[in-house]
Formats: sequence, C-alpha cells, structure tokens
Amino acid sequence: MPNISERAKKMPASPVRKLVPFATQAKQKGIKVYHLNIGQPDIETPQTALDAVKNNHLKIFEYALSEGNLEYRTVLKNYYHSLGFTDLSTDNFIVTNGGSEALNFAISTLCDDGDEIIIPEPYYANYNGFAGTFNINVVAVPSSIETGFALPPMEDFEKKITEKTRAIIICNPGNPTGNLYTQEELQKLADIALKHDIVIIADEVYREYVYDGNKQVSMLEFKEASENVIIIDSESKRYSMCGARIGCMLTRSKKIRNAAILFAQARLSPVLLGQIAATAAHIDDENYIRAVREEYTKRRNLLVDLLNEIPGVVCPKPKGAFYCAVELPVDDTEKFAQWLLEKYSDNHETVMVAPMGGFYSNPELGKKQVRIAYVLKEDDLRRSVELLKDALEKYNKERE
Repeated sequence: MPNISERAKKMPASPVRKLVPFATQAKQKGIKVYHLNIGQPDIETPQTALDAVKNNHLKIFEYALSEGNLEYRTVLKNYYHSLGFTDLSTDNFIVTNGGSEALNFAISTLCDDGDEIIIPEPYYANYNGFAGTFNINVVAVPSSIETGFALPPMEDFEKKITEKTRAIIICNPGNPTGNLYTQEELQKLADIALKHDIVIIADEVYREYVYDGNKQVSMLEFKEASENVIIIDSESKRYSMCGARIGCMLTRSKKIRNAAILFAQARLSPVLLGQIAATAAHIDDENYIRAVREEYTKRRNLLVDLLNEIPGVVCPKPKGAFYCAVELPVDDTEKFAQWLLEKYSDNHETVMVAPMGGFYSNPELGKKQVRIAYVLKEDDLRRSVELLKDALEKYNKERE
C-alpha cells in the first residue's frame, strides 16, 4: 500500500462539501434538495462575460502571464481606482486561480513551518486547510453569536501574538457570519500590524454586497500600513462566476509581491478563459452590481425574519456577503444535517445546510450552529425554511 503523508491525514474535510455524498443519494431517491450549504448563487453571470467566452476568436489557448495578462490587470487597476485607490498600478496585482490560490500565495509567502496566523472565528473553513497545507498553526480569537460576531476586542488579538505570529486574516464582509467590520475596528488592526510588524491579510471578495446603506471599508485605506497589508479578491461571488476560477492577490509591498510572484511562476499561469470572462464582466457593471445587491437584500430580509420565527432559532441579521450563521435547537448540527439528507423529506423535498463545527478551531463551538447561504430565489428560501421548521420538530421529537 502506498504511503499517505501526515499532511494529507491532517487535512480537514470541507464542512460545505463533505455531506455531498448524502445529498447525491437523496437525489437518486427522487428527493429535491434545496442547497443552502454552499455559496453558489443562482444569479446569472453577466452576459458580457458569457459573450466574451462564447465569441472569442482564439486559435490557441496559450499560457497566460504568470502574474496575469496585462489586459485583465489593467481592468483590475481601473476597478480599484474607481474605489479611490488611485496610487495602484498593474504591478500591484498577481492574478490567481480564484481567491483560494491568492490565499495560498499569501500564506506561503509569509510563513514557514510552525509559524502562526491569527484569525477571528468563526472563519471561512478553508483557512484551516490552507494553513495546514503549509504546516502553519491557526490561532483563533473567538467571537460570539450574542454580539452578532463583532470583531473581538483588540486586547484579545494582542494576547495571542508571539514571535511566531506572521499575519492576521480577516474576511470583510465575513464568511460565514455576514459581519461587517467598522473603520475603527480596522484602524486598530492596522495599528497592531505596525506595532508588531505583522501582515493583515484581508479577504474582501464580498466587497460589493453590503446592505442597509453600509459601506465596506478596505484595509487599503490605511496607507500607513501599506507594507503590511495583502488584499485577497475574487470575481467568483461578485459576478456569479465561481467556475471561472479568477481572483487576485494585491499588495503595495514590493517585497511581498516579488516573493509571491515566484509561487505564481511555479504554478505557470492563471486560467486564460477566466481572465477573458472577468475582463468583460467589469464593463459597465454598475447596474448589474446594484441589481444583485438589491436582490440579496430582499433574500436576506426574508430568510432572517422567517428563521427567527422558528422557536429556539437564533439568527443575527448579516450586514454583508450572503451568508448567515444560525443557532439551531438541536444536539449536534453535524448529525442533524446528515439526518436531513438521509432520513427526512416532506413531499419529496429536503434542505442541505453547512454545519459550523468546521468553521471553528474547536468544532464544539459550532456544534449547534449552521451556515445558511441565501443564494436561492425567494420562493425557494421560503420553502426551505418551511422544511427546516418541520424537520426540527420531527428530529427533536425522535430524540425525546
């Protein structure tokens, strides 16, 4: 038998995808599954992007530049200029195969084996996987559902900083909680980065989707920390282009950029067709972004209101992204989520949710929580909550 590495043995399963075999089995039995578990929007990709791929006249699908083709990086530069960051040039961007690769580049550029990254939790579950791949230790700073998952006090971060700390990762707006950090909170993080000479890795892929008149504050706004900030961006959620696999790593630090480009060269190049699609998606996209934001606002309001009407359910209203973290009146959401797919249906329908144990460094903290993505149309969300309410009643009755 071939040897399996310790790295592979320690790689955590995705809390979003590990229940997929049970969903597949349910579908094979003729059961319709409402997917609330994954951030795959049902909103259509911009037609400009679809047409750019469909109507391209390439004779060869050649390698792109390792840092990303100039045409697309110019579009990125112009996009960030429109946000007010006019000092950025195309050289500040490294195009990646999705935001995931951008995170991998950032972590591998900053950290050696045994180094530490601090992350407020709950956090995007794949941060664990990315860190584990490079033998990096995640040091969690807990937040709570009682505060709507507000950023923990800065003192909690400083207590965790050691000589092995290399970075703090934040997701703003947040996955899985939908929380949005304030200017004041981010200023304090910038101050910590400067004080301890560590890097803030800011995952800002949901930047466009904030609600109730709020504005997303980018870590780029803190120019005093220019050398200590890396931005992770992606087109996946902005334009409903998850399968295009196009993102970028952005930094003003030439030192970090010059080191990261070596990893970009080692993997050869980002996806050519994805860059073509993303370049076109940015063209006159204001109406698209506005319409999608309005749609997510309606979906959020409907979902959160309906969830909070269910006895025992707690669901803070998210300020951004398209997820909500929900506390359920069950013993273990891992067991409940599997039960939903294996043993429950109503009129040949069920729902799939993401248990939140995998979004914590200590899975016990998420034992009663699930992440729900409001990426389905309103009628489907309404039906999903009906199913969830009925399922909770039946699941708990079975355990009396």
